[in-house]
Amino acid sequence: MDNRPIGIFDSGLGGLTGLKALRRFLPEENIVYFADSGRVPYGEKTRVQLRGMARQNLSFLSGFGVKAILIACGTLSSNAGDILAEWPVPAVGVLSSSADWMSRLEGDSPVAVIATAASISSGAYQRALEAACPGRRVLGIPCPDFVPLIESGHTDASDPLVQDAVRRYLQPAREADAGVLLLGCTHYGIIEEAITDFLGSEVTLVSAAESGAAALCSQLLKRKMTGGSGNIRYYTSGDPAVFAEAASLFLGCREEEIHAEAVPPQPIPEG
Repeated sequence: MDNRPIGIFDSGLGGLTGLKALRRFLPEENIVYFADSGRVPYGEKTRVQLRGMARQNLSFLSGFGVKAILIACGTLSSNAGDILAEWPVPAVGVLSSSADWMSRLEGDSPVAVIATAASISSGAYQRALEAACPGRRVLGIPCPDFVPLIESGHTDASDPLVQDAVRRYLQPAREADAGVLLLGCTHYGIIEEAITDFLGSEVTLVSAAESGAAALCSQLLKRKMTGGSGNIRYYTSGDPAVFAEAASLFLGCREEEIHAEAVPPQPIPEG
């Protein structure tokens, strides 16, 4: 039995989709969750900045003696995959795990991936999906307004601001008759209902967060590194009260159950 915690980090609330999935797969694991809300959104940062931030966040969680880390952030996974692969603590990003998941899906309809502007401009998701889904057209669609909307509390499928953003960004996927949509940013699972309402239930949605959690779970089971007491510790570089309120709504628990500790935002690397 390995009682060391699992580390999870994201730019904010999005990684909670990964935490939720991991709790479903391995409910007894201890978890340290870091929401880097003080530096959100990541999608507007340069590649150099993102790579430096990846190292900072990995180092922060490694300081808790974690046995593995889930990088529940598509933006960092698509811009710093080599850093994750070389990190001394086993680190799973959502990009490679999502591509592996997509490779198992049958059909020949176009596939689309929605993510932050930085993720799509890197081309990493598109290349990974082209390799995973040979012969299928791949559309990469940046959705820069989604994360700020979600972080500011606009998540309901009936919210006009959410509906407008979904309509603006996902029209190309509808026009291309995409049969599969990868939610390449973990935040996007929070507005999954609005996305399905627009595209229709016949379009298969694949969650990068769930793919990453499943991949990490598989690694830990193979290495016999599971075990814990189900304890979760939350840290945020933003406002702990704001994080706790939003996290409790998404996780379906009381706000007082989310004991988020504040940590100062680290300087954004130059570049």
